Amino acid sequence: MGRRKWVGAGLGAGLVAAVGVGLVVAPAGAAAAPVLPPISPEDLVSSVMTAQRGPLAGEVEVDNALGLPAVPGAPQLANGTSTIRVWSGGEGRGRVAIPSPDGERTLVSDGTTRWAYDSQDRTATRSPAGDHQGPPEGAPGQDQDPTTAATQAIATLRQTSTVAVDGTAEVAGRAAYQLVLTPQPTERTLLREVRVAVDAETRLPLQLTVLAQGSAEPALQVGFSEITYGPQDPSLFTFTPPPGTTVRDGQDGGRPDGQQGRPEGERRTVGDGWDTVIVGRAPAREGGEQQQRPEGAPDLSALGTPVSGPWGSGRAITTAVATVIVTDDGRIAAGAVPQQVLTEALAQ
Repeated sequence: MGRRKWVGAGLGAGLVAAVGVGLVVAPAGAAAAPVLPPISPEDLVSSVMTAQRGPLAGEVEVDNALGLPAVPGAPQLANGTSTIRVWSGGEGRGRVAIPSPDGERTLVSDGTTRWAYDSQDRTATRSPAGDHQGPPEGAPGQDQDPTTAATQAIATLRQTSTVAVDGTAEVAGRAAYQLVLTPQPTERTLLREVRVAVDAETRLPLQLTVLAQGSAEPALQVGFSEITYGPQDPSLFTFTPPPGTTVRDGQDGGRPDGQQGRPEGERRTVGDGWDTVIVGRAPAREGGEQQQRPEGAPDLSALGTPVSGPWGSGRAITTAVATVIVTDDGRIAAGAVPQQVLTEALAQ
């Protein structure tokens, strides 16, 4: 994966730092708020963190107003509304179908092996299911469903937040509590609050809404528009590459020639809670060669504005909920924070 593609990955990392993931969805509609028994914020958070996730299937709507251009391999990062399908079979088994303008990207895990298949260029990347060095190539983020994304957000933000229950809502036909996390005054963040709709029966998050400072409208939202709990067809969680597919192994960096690229290097986290910054390095091939930009894809390395400081120089890319700095020497810093917080992290 070359520098330009890693700028796109850096944008995704900024969203991950913002809420524990990279995507968002549309409001639940105008249904009357259901009447539910009162519950304290502490009890609701505790029940979410201990909820047992069973098999499920659903349709997830993604709607965002980040102001990003279309990113190759991640159309859901661009402004607008899109839909993905998710299936979970438990025990690490899952499937995600991500439509794109020219085909579909499919992510499949049987609990042992993880596949990322692109129907447009007929390539499939195979990696161990437990390999979390980064999202599979072609995936806009590591987790594509609101249940996982919202649970991660709560786990990341709960200790540095004021937590409240703000009424109820109906999401995907399910009665839900509205959990609200607001950053404490000491947190340096671009975010005003994160709202999580929690299924009143299963205590699984159904919808995640992210609001930026100075705006009453969601910058990001991800949520189920349909959801069904129960056993899923086991065949959904197996993958056989179609004839003519080029298969790459994740361990070799996805290079068709099978030669080993220079490793990515460890990512590190600076800060915690709302002002968490992720700092990493874009991988390069042996000898410093960068992967060529796909024909027709935008030059992501030209996004943003030039910045410099004691940490070096590069470009800063700012959205409503995240900031990313890509340095000229290949480092990436991302978070739901002002630019100054990123430069401080790069200087450490």
